[in-house]
Amino acid sequence: MNEHLRKSLAQEAARLIVEHGIRDYGQAKRKAAEQFRVGGASALPSNAEIESRVLEHQRLFEPKLQEQRLRMLRLMAADIMEILSSFNPRLTGSVLRGTAAINSGIELHLFCDTPESVATALKKNRLVFRDYSHRYRFKGSQWILVPGFKFQINGEEICILVFPELGIRQAPLSPVDQRPMKRVSRERLLALFE
Repeated sequence: MNEHLRKSLAQEAARLIVEHGIRDYGQAKRKAAEQFRVGGASALPSNAEIESRVLEHQRLFEPKLQEQRLRMLRLMAADIMEILSSFNPRLTGSVLRGTAAINSGIELHLFCDTPESVATALKKNRLVFRDYSHRYRFKGSQWILVPGFKFQINGEEICILVFPELGIRQAPLSPVDQRPMKRVSRERLLALFE
């Protein structure tokens, strides 16, 4: 019974992510639990289970649309990475993993000891941005607030996080599986199209 409930919760959370654009897996889990009137955390699925269901949902219900959207977001990411190439940009998140949903943004990690240099480059390229920051967990359970910027291109949200130059060697932990986040360079991103 408990395993069946976990699967049902994971499927509902995945549906909420794909169809309603909820980005936070925890929020999707809580909404699914509310709908199923489940109170205990022990029945809740893991983020990895939810992500697996997101991929399954996308393959079943919108394979062509998902493929086109992913291609478009990855090409857009490659263009931005070229503009910001001096900061060694890396694509990460749902666009890289292939689980980008309705309003999933493009997440890029840049490496520079002064975030102001990135802001200058964004201004130079006439990108209208706002300050943004995100908390990441690193090995050893250490949480760090990473500064960054958000902006939009053609209605798509771009989220840039600026890590110190040495941060390229240690990726934060993924909220999905608690392992170091996968990050790819522009060259490796372009290789995905081949």
